[in-house]
Amino acid sequence: MWTYLPSSSLRVTGADRVDFVHGQMTGDLRGAPTPGLVPCAFLNVRGQIEQFVRAYRREKDIYLHLDGGGAPALAARLRRYIIFDQVELGDLSETLRTVHVWEQVLAGWQPEGGAAQTFELAGASVLGGRVNRSGRPGVDLHYLLQDEPAVLAALGGPPEPLETLEAARVRAGIPDITRDGFTGFLPQEVGLDLGGPLPAISYRKGCYVGQEIMARLEARGNTRYHLVRLAGTDLPSQTEVTAGGRVVGQTGHAVDGLALARVRKELPEGAAVEVGGQAATVEPLTPAAS
Repeated sequence: MWTYLPSSSLRVTGADRVDFVHGQMTGDLRGAPTPGLVPCAFLNVRGQIEQFVRAYRREKDIYLHLDGGGAPALAARLRRYIIFDQVELGDLSETLRTVHVWEQVLAGWQPEGGAAQTFELAGASVLGGRVNRSGRPGVDLHYLLQDEPAVLAALGGPPEPLETLEAARVRAGIPDITRDGFTGFLPQEVGLDLGGPLPAISYRKGCYVGQEIMARLEARGNTRYHLVRLAGTDLPSQTEVTAGGRVVGQTGHAVDGLALARVRKELPEGAAVEVGGQAATVEPLTPAAS
């Protein structure tokens, strides 16, 4: 089973590429192996998410993969911080494609190997990353558009619709910052903290934009919101959640009567809420397989 992923990407090159990108993101790129894969967020000065990225550290470059079309905005942000850094940015969105293979069963991919692997598939050089998008680890497969016929022939069969993958993701309690519309929130509120379903923060890596806010939250642990799942009927996506007539959160992507949601922590498990006039119940997240 495989699914096309709407996405965009940047390539960062130059002698200072690792230090430069490391100094912008919440994850520890310096500590990653080569090749390596680091889920991370790029924050504003208030600690709120601007972009969620999977950063691939490779021998000669850093590959930044974004779900959705956010590469131009991320490139503009990064260019604002280039001063004397020896780095160059390139947008690869028009030359690369990405699919998600639901299982780690793929010719050339080593299930027991590293989280990022470059290998040959049907005569094409491809980059794979171990990513959990369905409740169990699969492979994000990145390849040149010119190699798509050979790659898709090797995968075989028609693709599963994106909405089928999204349904599996929501059932598994895995946030997707772009598709859930969770930009503008604190990472700890939407499942990106250590111990969350999509950990993307290092509290020991040093300074980056928004790091002071992250340090305060680690010390005090006082975010007012957290990520839950709501169950109901015909729940709308990206809609305010209310309880007792007041707004207590908002949903992400909704499918098959379920939605991930950022809600206030005082709402207990089993609490009754409303989403766009539809009744729903608060459920805890089921820990997803790593």
